[in-house]
Amino acid sequence: MPRPPPPSIPSPSAPPAPKPPIASRYANSGALPGRRLAATHGGGHVAGLRGAMLRGLRRRWAAYRYRFVPWLALNLRRQRRTLRYVPESSQDKIITDEAVLETLLRAFAALFASDLGRQAPVLAARPEIGRKYGEPEPGRCEEAARGPQEVLFQALGFGLARRHSSLPAAGTGVFLSRGGARRGAVVAMYPGTVYRKHEPIFFQSLGNPFIFRCIDGVLIDGNDKGLSRAVYRSCSRRDQLGPFQMSDVSWLTAAPQNPLAVGQYVNNCSYEKAANVCYQEFDVPSCFPVELKQYLPNIVYSHDIQSPLRCVVLVTLRDIKQGEELLSNYYTVIN
Repeated sequence: MPRPPPPSIPSPSAPPAPKPPIASRYANSGALPGRRLAATHGGGHVAGLRGAMLRGLRRRWAAYRYRFVPWLALNLRRQRRTLRYVPESSQDKIITDEAVLETLLRAFAALFASDLGRQAPVLAARPEIGRKYGEPEPGRCEEAARGPQEVLFQALGFGLARRHSSLPAAGTGVFLSRGGARRGAVVAMYPGTVYRKHEPIFFQSLGNPFIFRCIDGVLIDGNDKGLSRAVYRSCSRRDQLGPFQMSDVSWLTAAPQNPLAVGQYVNNCSYEKAANVCYQEFDVPSCFPVELKQYLPNIVYSHDIQSPLRCVVLVTLRDIKQGEELLSNYYTVIN
């Protein structure tokens, strides 16, 4: 049986075979480019997250900065065109409270009279209310079928619609969809829960751009979502007296029974487009008809302290035509 040849032994003088360079080994295996590619993808993902966070912070700052007093103080001169100046708080009224009350009573009475069929529990509890508004007429039944917007148009001569704002990046806006409004007309109301200075609103205010501050420090939370929505519904159920609702909850839905309750969506004016409406505070008098309170889009957070219900209406600064967007001054400077 033949013996296998002995293994070859390299000569001591022969140098060892050179190893391939490290770079060439990684290049052959594909490990280095793969790791580099993964690092590139990870960096892009991180950069994308940072960009999204920065854009989110910018959006939040754009909504919050107008409530940040130092920023307002530093920017008063540059924001002069979008500010409203009044000599003192007592003069921050375009029209009288009597004129505001007359407009609200006219609009609410028309809404109530056009929907007598749904008001049966109220009429049963207070028959004299039915005698005041009379029996439903065939024309009024047809008017009720057309909806609250038609009733508003018949009562006040204009209609409102929410749609995309004409201002860049302003989101939803409020437009005069029908008819026209003369100077000094009430065209909208700012809905929401009313908080006095000492009442808790911290958690409701987080990320909430719909909080309106009155001159005396009273706050109105006009947010129709989240915790703000739950608080408003709870307070409204608390204050209901039998069949009589003390506030309107339908503004929290897509079909409000009071078409005026869209003031929280009125955008701030710009340098190119001046304000055509302004906010005016109004305290509901004790003589307000109980059957019409169901159309008031405001409720107090706590009823421990007896005081008039605070409402905020939007009043026109000039004649407004059909198709125009309502624009306000978010900031009033009182000298």
